[in-house]
Amino acid sequence: MSRPSVRLLACSVLIGLAAAGGVQAQTPAVAPASSLPDFTGIVQQNAAAVVHVEAKYNGRAQPRLLPGMPGMPGGPGADSQAEILRRFFGMPPMPSPEEQKHTSLGSGFIISSDGYILTNNHVVDHADEVTVRLQDRRTLTAKVVGTDPQYDIALLKVNVNGKLPAVRIGDSQSLKPGQWVLAIGSPFGFDYTVTQGIVSAIGRNLGSGDQPYTSFIQTDVPINRGNSGGPLFNLQGEVVGINSQIYSNTGGYLGVAFSIPIDVAMNAVEQLKTKGFVTRGQLGVMVQGVSDDMVKVFKLDRGAGAVVTQVTPGSGADKAGIQAGDIILKYDGETIDQPGDLPPLVGLTKPGTRVPVEVLRDGRHETLQVTVGTAPRDPDAVSPDGTAPAQTSGSQALGLTVGPLSADDRKQMGLRAGEGVQVTDISGEAAAQAGLRAGDVILRVNQHAVGSVAEFRAATKDVKAGSTVLLLVRRGEQSSFIGITVPKGK
Repeated sequence: MSRPSVRLLACSVLIGLAAAGGVQAQTPAVAPASSLPDFTGIVQQNAAAVVHVEAKYNGRAQPRLLPGMPGMPGGPGADSQAEILRRFFGMPPMPSPEEQKHTSLGSGFIISSDGYILTNNHVVDHADEVTVRLQDRRTLTAKVVGTDPQYDIALLKVNVNGKLPAVRIGDSQSLKPGQWVLAIGSPFGFDYTVTQGIVSAIGRNLGSGDQPYTSFIQTDVPINRGNSGGPLFNLQGEVVGINSQIYSNTGGYLGVAFSIPIDVAMNAVEQLKTKGFVTRGQLGVMVQGVSDDMVKVFKLDRGAGAVVTQVTPGSGADKAGIQAGDIILKYDGETIDQPGDLPPLVGLTKPGTRVPVEVLRDGRHETLQVTVGTAPRDPDAVSPDGTAPAQTSGSQALGLTVGPLSADDRKQMGLRAGEGVQVTDISGEAAAQAGLRAGDVILRVNQHAVGSVAEFRAATKDVKAGSTVLLLVRRGEQSSFIGITVPKGK
């Protein structure tokens, strides 16, 4: 709409000059149609590699939304915030209510001619049967090779005679705000719907507890329910992202959409193919943003970086000498402007890698060499045999990791010596849904008092899938019992 306004203004100026100085008025030039992108070639080349995904639940499981976040129904702050982050569980256009309960629709795309397909984990999560429909209307049964809930990635495989058309994989790291992008998918079950827009922002951290390791691509491409798992193309016809979420207070598209960078997705794909699960690096710190008060007290130029609030004992950060109060400015050469910048970079680092971390401490810049550890595996991930990992060892089954509690921490909390262990990481949905947080102190497991990691492991070693464990948790000055129901594997 801006171009007509500019042309009218230019026309007025030329007429004014003609009247004042005899300059001959000229008709303003019209921008040639070739200056606007033509998406028809991209669609023709890639539509056949896009598939319609249908997941069925035969009464034993249901499509799951991930834990509520601020503003989401059931999440903290649900009544106080209008905007909610929604994933796209699509439903068939005209099914019966009973069918709606047991079916979800989404999109996907073929990444190799031998039948590997990428989609979102939340499209097929815990499904009993997954099928894909090709552009030529063939419907094929798909095997779930593996999933990673934290990246929201699912790798499927179909078996066919001959080769299938596949997309070309692009480079999401080269994307810039303002670039044209294109989506192909099945919103509301309408197959092969094409929508376009621009990249609105890159490196967008959504602050959601279930996907801290993803820096999303934000676009204004219209996508809706059923677009989940579909490809996002650049003008070269290469896939640069997987359409995943929208920010909305209605459940429909309101101009803001998010896609998982294809570089992140393909990193997960290679791991799922080779070892059946995804490993991520772990630094061993808890961080927060640099507040205005910190800028004043520490005499900083600006509020950039991530302030370390806690270091996990025995972690790579601890061994390298990172301390609470340090401000992390760079990780492996990448600038950290805000806390959300750090987890995606650490997550993509191969465990065991030695990485330089630049910190600001007492007004001095120091670079420490940190050996990155391994983050706990997601207990909801699906392995190559189509089952969830074994969940028989306490902290893994409960979806949390604990560490020792220092004498100083016990003193501050009014605890006795040998009382309590501290939650250092929340890795699973069960613990997150129960409301546990990193930093909580666990005092009892069912009827057993725990004061060390070994005691906690002993108290949880016989935890079975489907059972409920009652924890006595101290947070600040208050203690309360919290029940965690261990998720069942398929």
